[in-house]
Amino acid sequence: MATAVQGRPEGERDGRDGRDGAEGEPGDGRGDGRAEVRSAAVFWRYWGASTVSGVGDAVTGVALPLLAVLVLHASAFQVSLITAASYAAWIVIGLPAGVLVHRLPLRGTQVAMDLVRAVAVASVPVAAAFGALSLAQLIAVALVVGLASVVFDVGTSTFLPSIVGKDELTARNSLTSGTRAATQLGGPSLGGVLVQVLGAAASVVVDAVSYVLSAALMAGLPRVGHPAQEGPRRGMGEMIREGWRYVVRHPVIGPCAADATAVNFVCGGLMALTPVFLVRTLDAPPALVGLLIATEGVGTLIGAALTPRIAARLGTGRALRWAAVAAPCCAVLLPLSGHAAGLAVFALGNAGFAAAVVVTSIVTRTYRQTATPPELLPRVMATVRFISWGAIPFGALAAGTAAALCGNRASLALLAVLSLISPAVLLASPVRRMRDLA
Repeated sequence: MATAVQGRPEGERDGRDGRDGAEGEPGDGRGDGRAEVRSAAVFWRYWGASTVSGVGDAVTGVALPLLAVLVLHASAFQVSLITAASYAAWIVIGLPAGVLVHRLPLRGTQVAMDLVRAVAVASVPVAAAFGALSLAQLIAVALVVGLASVVFDVGTSTFLPSIVGKDELTARNSLTSGTRAATQLGGPSLGGVLVQVLGAAASVVVDAVSYVLSAALMAGLPRVGHPAQEGPRRGMGEMIREGWRYVVRHPVIGPCAADATAVNFVCGGLMALTPVFLVRTLDAPPALVGLLIATEGVGTLIGAALTPRIAARLGTGRALRWAAVAAPCCAVLLPLSGHAAGLAVFALGNAGFAAAVVVTSIVTRTYRQTATPPELLPRVMATVRFISWGAIPFGALAAGTAAALCGNRASLALLAVLSLISPAVLLASPVRRMRDLA
């Protein structure tokens, strides 16, 4: 698989190999430890843990909203509260998460976050069995899982560059994104079927089990240190500000973070509206809802598979701009979808939008991982996630409010219009002149 051209790591400018200097090794950090950390077996174990957890996430991503709609008879606004709670965690703990990952052991942190999520999710079927399930509990579970996922995701973004070389990052990021697409493809479909056969509450058990399995796989990884843990201990506020300044002042990372924020606002709205739109506007049964939502996984899988080739042929900068333009063209198809054969229009728009978004995600994430000084990487990843993912709950709440005022279809049309902000941001930045993000 072709590797996209990327910017040089910061460390190379003063005579060091920035990425080689970034990896911490298990044990005493000598050369034999480095070989162990970078072995294919370590990556595939890491990949397996992420994949198992992702399958459960995809199932619950369908099960929780459907549980609220079908069992608790929640409104579009109430469903949007669940989505908002899932991502509000990035606002609450997004910036401190970078410092926590900076200070805590990577492997142990990942295992602990998996177990926290397993316990939170398992409380849903238990409460349902006793007839005590409520909307408030679903919102609380979504928030707790979101808080743990914030730390887990920042750790994962920091972990990957520590177990693969910089020349492999684009391919490995594409693989992990493609795998996530496959889970999005199979998970929602499985979730819809499980909801219809077992009930929404029972189907959530799959997610709880997946987190436990992920924790077991993560626990078998070698201990990996990183340069962020070296040096004197400093105050959290000072460290957060340092990461923030690096992001907002960077000529490429800053605009890309703004672009991701605009995209994620729209994504938050789509996550909140899609289940309600499909069930109540298009009268789709739960199993079909899962299949239609799974078309996002089809688009993500295609986009992830093609990203290295697109980036190599066009350049990472051009690939980013073309993806930003393609996303609104696909988003406009969603409100135009209808019953029966008209559902194919929804599937096409959903898949196309997801493909464009994943191209953007892979290109910008790989650039951040290679261009950021290793000691700043956890905080830079956390800052970008705080800014961009923090927009998701606001998008969900805005879409839920708009749906209550003007209906589901009109709200989807509004989101399609707002998706035009993404290409506007990039075309107004230095990225518009770049063939490659370098």
